Amino acid sequence: MFQSFRPLGNNVWIKRIEEDTRTAGGLYIPDSAKGDAQTGIVMATGTGKVNDKGDTVPLQVKVGDTVFFGKYAGTKAGDTYLVLKEDDILGIVEK
Repeated sequence: MFQSFRPLGNNVWIKRIEEDTRTAGGLYIPDSAKGDAQTGIVMATGTGKVNDKGDTVPLQVKVGDTVFFGKYAGTKAGDTYLVLKEDDILGIVEK
């Protein structure tokens, strides 16, 4: 859909991490039973949020972070990408 994308402000471009299509017991999960993934990798970030004083507050996430976000957060940008505000990110997944 995009050759490249640069988010503005406190927006973040995420690539969803697809969940496994098999259970631990080896059964396949049908597409109708799967939901959209709620984890993804940060592909690009904006410059940050502007506070009341006009200062830019840098984002807490950076490119390459694996993040967890709300189920209905953001705007789809193709099948695997999502654009959302940093406030919609619930946390950074530590490995």
